[in-house]
Amino acid sequence: MKIIRENLISYLITDPQYYSNDVKTFEKNLKKVLTIKKVDIACFRDKTSENFKELAKVFVKTCKEFNIDKVLINGNYKLAKKLNATGVHLTSTQFNKIQKAKDLDLYTIISCHNYKDIENAQMQHVNAITYSPIFFSPNKAEAKGMAKLRETIRVYEDLDIIALGGIIDEEHINQISRTRAYGFASIRYFI
Repeated sequence: MKIIRENLISYLITDPQYYSNDVKTFEKNLKKVLTIKKVDIACFRDKTSENFKELAKVFVKTCKEFNIDKVLINGNYKLAKKLNATGVHLTSTQFNKIQKAKDLDLYTIISCHNYKDIENAQMQHVNAITYSPIFFSPNKAEAKGMAKLRETIRVYEDLDIIALGGIIDEEHINQISRTRAYGFASIRYFI
């Protein structure tokens, strides 16, 4: 089926399971993905590696070499600013960090899972949110599905909503492109 994604933002999120936490292997794997796939926003996300800062530095440098529009660090707005990243992707437990990130002039995305989260994010003027999970994703809550995504986009039409969760193939992206979502975010799609 043909992809309709004219203005759909594509948002890559890393994971050490797929990219490695060895610096050279990480850089090689990231460059390979950035060469093959269209990426508008990229986020360094690694909750396990002890060399997080070193990997984040390589991530920012590499994404800038590939002219990625927005280069984000997950959860750590201070490190994002220090490494000269474009912004930060805050977790759903970091609503109290939105203003701190905005004060540093960082493009700010926050993870949302329900309308209460979305309203909180909107009141704090985030740049965008991820809304998840849309499709089945291992170890995540029940999938919201396309009907709930469409409804959420309609209710919060003045907010940039990025679909996240279980997006692994072109058919998923095609379904999202039929909504008015700002974009889609994924780890596994980009591998």
